[in-house]
Amino acid sequence: MNWVVGAVVLGLLVFAVTNTGTAVQAVKDHFAKRVPVGPDHVKASRSFAGHGAGLAFDKLNNTWWGPGVSESGDGEWLEASFEQPTRLLDVIITSGTSARPDQLTKSALPHRIEARITTANGKTSTRFLTLDQVAGGQQRKFRVGDVTSVRFIIRSAYGTARDKQVSIAEIELFGPSSANDS
Repeated sequence: MNWVVGAVVLGLLVFAVTNTGTAVQAVKDHFAKRVPVGPDHVKASRSFAGHGAGLAFDKLNNTWWGPGVSESGDGEWLEASFEQPTRLLDVIITSGTSARPDQLTKSALPHRIEARITTANGKTSTRFLTLDQVAGGQQRKFRVGDVTSVRFIIRSAYGTARDKQVSIAEIELFGPSSANDS
């Protein structure tokens, strides 16, 4: 019996030591004051005339990006990149051509978005964001460090039609305030 208890205690100690950094970072992220983080560069797979990639990151929710293709826009993307590796805590995505409820049916709305994240060490990871069919910004936790770029790839959309394209009014990224470092 003593061997079993000793093995369990040793296992718990090893687990605690190897995961302390992750746990500390999770607590810091949870309590961190969030500030907007603007990308240094943006690009898109394609853009509808007059509705380029920059409009999805311009801090205005009455301008929008659209790929210029009808239906769901599956595979079309927007990418935000950073010259310095950045810690991202949250993302807010405003679907459609505006944050106004009366504008929801003007375009198809993103439903499922694949976020392909590249970090400073060159590794990529993927997260899936599922959005609701509502007006206004939808906040999702992100919690990833050393980000050099995030590609938001549309995988499905609400309200698709031959005469509608999927559109995104705004993508807002948030990181920890530098005041959190002190």
